Amino acid sequence: MSEAVVLLSGGLDSATTLAYAIDKGYDVIALTFDYGQRHNREIESAKKIAKHFKVKEHIVIPLNIGKLLKSSLTQRSISIPERRSEDEALSAVPSTYVPARNIIFLGVATSVAESRGAERILIGVNAVDFSGYPDCTPYFIAAFQRTINVGTLSGREGRAIHLETPLINLSKAQIVRKAVRLKVPLGLTWSCYKGGKKACGECDSCRLRLKGFAEAGLEDPLEYEVS
Repeated sequence: MSEAVVLLSGGLDSATTLAYAIDKGYDVIALTFDYGQRHNREIESAKKIAKHFKVKEHIVIPLNIGKLLKSSLTQRSISIPERRSEDEALSAVPSTYVPARNIIFLGVATSVAESRGAERILIGVNAVDFSGYPDCTPYFIAAFQRTINVGTLSGREGRAIHLETPLINLSKAQIVRKAVRLKVPLGLTWSCYKGGKKACGECDSCRLRLKGFAEAGLEDPLEYEVS
């Protein structure tokens, strides 16, 4: 069975990507990064999701860099945007952008994949219903694939690790439907940028998720402060 490294944050998109990899028959090594984010709800969700799917290995990697990264996801002094309209959400990259986060994560994932002999890395980036993060675009993914091709021994030997993004061109509603088809335990996922007992329902991530469930004609099993 071929091995694949899957980036698992604990959110809807990464959990669906994990389920997709398992459905394709890959033996999964799931990577979760504890990079100093302002709460650990997603990390706890990632652990539960990995256990649910009985992945071959789930590795939580500590990266003590949160204080160095200017983002409202790592620094409590920066406010998380709330109740933004769709036009506002598309007008500029919000403060929830974590500088070069996917470059860091994919660099580590590439190193693990090459060390383990895994032939693929899967990441649940999306370029349709998202906040305009530059490291979630098809252009970035294509550029990082070229980096893998030229910057690894396996790539130089003609057996480069393939970077796969199964959700990149899907709307959030399509992702929700795909998650249901793949039997993702949606109640275990966590998308909210805040770490309360309930999802806030007001941050960009919550609003995109709720919009996706509504357009899919399905009810989100998570509890929200504001829905």
